[in-house]
Amino acid sequence: MTELFSADFRHPRRHVRLDTILRLRWLAALGQLAAIFVVAEGLEFDFAVIPCLVIVALSSCVNLALQIAFNPMQRMVPINAALLLALNIAELAGLLYFTGGLQNPFSFLFLGPVLIAATSLPTRLTISLGVFAAVCAGALGYFHEPLPWAGDEPVALPEIYLVGVWLSILLAIGVTSIYTFQVTEEARKLSDALSAAELVLEREQHLTQLDGLAAAAAHELGTPLSTIFLISRELEKTAPADSPNLSDFRTLREQAQRCREILGKIAQLSSAGAPFDRMPLSTLIEEAVAPHRDFGVAIKVRVAVSGTAEPVVTRNPAILYGIGNILENAVDFARDTVEVNAWWNSEMVQIQVSDDGPGIKPDVLKRIGEPYLSKRRSPDDPNRERSGLGLGVFIARTLLERTGAKVSFRNKIFPDHGAVVQLTWPRERFETAESPEKAEA
Repeated sequence: MTELFSADFRHPRRHVRLDTILRLRWLAALGQLAAIFVVAEGLEFDFAVIPCLVIVALSSCVNLALQIAFNPMQRMVPINAALLLALNIAELAGLLYFTGGLQNPFSFLFLGPVLIAATSLPTRLTISLGVFAAVCAGALGYFHEPLPWAGDEPVALPEIYLVGVWLSILLAIGVTSIYTFQVTEEARKLSDALSAAELVLEREQHLTQLDGLAAAAAHELGTPLSTIFLISRELEKTAPADSPNLSDFRTLREQAQRCREILGKIAQLSSAGAPFDRMPLSTLIEEAVAPHRDFGVAIKVRVAVSGTAEPVVTRNPAILYGIGNILENAVDFARDTVEVNAWWNSEMVQIQVSDDGPGIKPDVLKRIGEPYLSKRRSPDDPNRERSGLGLGVFIARTLLERTGAKVSFRNKIFPDHGAVVQLTWPRERFETAESPEKAEA
C-alpha cells in the first residue's frame, strides 16, 4: 500500500487542451460577427463597424495560426492557456469599447474566460484573469464610444448605474468562479479517489487470481512431465549397470516424479477451492488483524458467540482491505489498546473497531470518509495534527459499502475517549458477498 499512496492522485489542476480553447474562440468570433451584422444591418444602428470587424479578423487569424503551428489535441501549459484567455478578455474589451462600454448588455461576457480558468487552471492564474477582467470592465465604464442606438440622441446612463453594472460584473466573476472552482475540485477529488479505490481492489485481488493461474499451470505441465518421467524411467531400465549416466537417469526420474506430485497437490487444492476460500467470521477478523499486531499497540479481539451458527464468508479482498485500513488507522492513533468486537444473529453481522486515542474532532467527524480529509490529533501531542483519515478511509468505506456494509464513525462517550468505527451487514448479504469485480462479471 505504500506504493499506492506515494503516487500523487491529487493533481492540483488538469491541463486544458488547445482544441477546447480554440473551439470556444471560434464560437465567440462567430457570435461577435452575428451581433455586428444584426446591429449594423438589422437594427441599422450607427457605430464603428470597421474597427469591430478588424478585432474579429485578428482573433480569427490568431486561431488559424495556432491551429497550423500546434497540435490542437495537445495539453496546454497553464500559463499559455491563461494568456489565450486573457487575449479573449482583451478582444472583448476592444469590441465593447467601440459599442458602448458597460452600457452594452454583452459586457457580462467577461465572465466566460474567468469561469473556464476556474475549471482548468491554477488558482493564482484564475485570480489574475479575474482581476484583469475587472480592470477592463472598470476602464470601460469611463472610456468608450457611444452605445449604438436609434435616433440622433445617444443614450446617457447615470454614472451610479454604470458603477452598479461594474460591481455586479465583479461580484458575478467572484461568486461564480469560486462556486465553479469548488464543484470542479470536488468532482476531481472524487474521480481520483474512485480510481485509487479500483487500483487497491485490483491489487488485493491479485493473490486470489494466483490460484487460477496455478491450476492452469498444473493442467498444462502435467502432460510434458509425464512424458519426461516415462522416458527417464525407460532410460534407467535400459542403461547398463556400470553406466556413468545411471545415477543421472535415476535423479531425473525422481525429480520428475516429485514435480508430478507437487502439481497433483495444486490440482487437488484447485478442485476443492482456493485455500481459505471460505472462512468463518473469526478467521476473517484474525487475517485482517495479524499484520497490525507488531506495532506496540495491543489488539484485543472478542467474538461473541450467539445461538446461531458463526457466519461463513467467501474470502473477499474488499472486506479484508476495508477492515485492515480501519485497523491501521486505529493502531496509528491508539495510545495502548485497540479493540475489535464482533457479534451476529440470524439477521445481521456486526464488527466494531475502537481505540483509546484522542478520538475524532467534531468538525472532522461530520465529513469523515470524504476524499483527502486527512487531519486528526496525535495521541502524543493533542496540539499536533496527523494525517491518516483521508484517501485510505474513503477507499475502505467505498469498498465495504459495495459489499453491503453500513459504515458509521463516532467517538466514545465521556469519560472514555477514542474513536469507534462500526460495520454492519445484513447476514445474508455478508455470507454471499463477492468482490465487486466478480459481482459485475
